[in-house]
Amino acid sequence: MLKKLNQAKIKIITMLSSLLLASFILTMIICVVTHTTPHALITSILSEEIQFAIRLSLTTAVVSTILCIAISIPSAYALARYNFFGKSLVNTILDVPLALPPLVAGVGLLIFGMTSFGRGLAEVGLDFVFTPLGIVIAQFFVNVPFMFRILRGTFQSINPRYEHVAETLGCTEAQAFWRVTLPMSKNGLLAGSIITWSKGIGEFGAALMVAGATRMKTETLPISLYLNMSCGELNLAIATATILIIISLISLFVFERYGGFTRVF
Repeated sequence: MLKKLNQAKIKIITMLSSLLLASFILTMIICVVTHTTPHALITSILSEEIQFAIRLSLTTAVVSTILCIAISIPSAYALARYNFFGKSLVNTILDVPLALPPLVAGVGLLIFGMTSFGRGLAEVGLDFVFTPLGIVIAQFFVNVPFMFRILRGTFQSINPRYEHVAETLGCTEAQAFWRVTLPMSKNGLLAGSIITWSKGIGEFGAALMVAGATRMKTETLPISLYLNMSCGELNLAIATATILIIISLISLFVFERYGGFTRVF
């Protein structure tokens, strides 16, 4: 009897803690979206500045996500399938951007852009310091570990025997990967793409350091939120925050629907 009573207490305490946490998060979101009138919110969203920020955020996030996919697929596959000298070190280095504060990552990218190599890239048209290209580079640097970790976990969960069977049927190793392994990893790839894209949309610290905060030039949604809050343009700031919340909720729904099972950490 006493044991059942203790179990009931534990159940109640744990459920209350989860409900309190959920209530806190929901209250924060409601406070943002209800702090202005619907008319002011719609007017702000339709303003030229917010429209520019939406377009720039969507474009840079898509480009950086494509770069993350292109780099992470071969890297994650190699670290999931093969054993080689220095593998643990490579894994650790690829996880470093997760531990770095975004501002520090941005400072590192900014200094890199000022090196002779960075100036050489600028001379051939790849100038990423205080330009929209810098936003893409910042998003890529900060978010590629998420894509890499999701894909590595996905490839590790796929039995290599499928590839061996394909090879016995006449496929080369590369063909077995493209025809068997990659299609089987589609949920993980979708999950990684969604979370990388949504985090790219919300990237602020690194992008601010590398690309700056110039209105109608390097003004993404998070930078627009920062600029408008700094200038006291509360309606524009809340409109930006509302858009970011909507994007986050949609991304979370898609991630949980199609890739919530995928091991990220």
